[in-house]
Amino acid sequence: MSTSVRRVSWLVMLVASAALLTVGVLRETGPLTQQDRIDAIAQRLACPTCSGESIYVSRASAAESLRAEIARQVAAGQRTDDEIIAYVEARFGGQVLLVPRATGLDAVVWALPVAVFVGAMAALGAAFLRWRRREGAAPSADDRAIVAEALDEESQK
Repeated sequence: MSTSVRRVSWLVMLVASAALLTVGVLRETGPLTQQDRIDAIAQRLACPTCSGESIYVSRASAAESLRAEIARQVAAGQRTDDEIIAYVEARFGGQVLLVPRATGLDAVVWALPVAVFVGAMAALGAAFLRWRRREGAAPSADDRAIVAEALDEESQK
């Protein structure tokens, strides 16, 4: 298989992977019932009194009262899921968010490691290509002169 065919096949696989990841990330199925919606919201919020538990899992009184408030707001039907989460965040602060916001500093904190990893992989790939090309290159005249000199010295010993 020629180098150009190999490069094209890698490019096709890269584009297909990026397209599938984009569709997977942007696709929203949404909850089917009110209880599904309540559960989905409760899974995205941390219990204000527990350490590292969502209000969906926690049995603390604060978590139960938040679940009741979420259920009340969902039943009223006046707010979207994001608006309900923003309401709880305004009441208890940003520490109740289990899923970081996709804007501002939160987005940078989550995207930066991925960007660094992708950049490092690209740099490694470029370095490997450069090393591979050097292996196939013919030696320079200076290199040949150094080798000839070394061989002459070796033969005179």
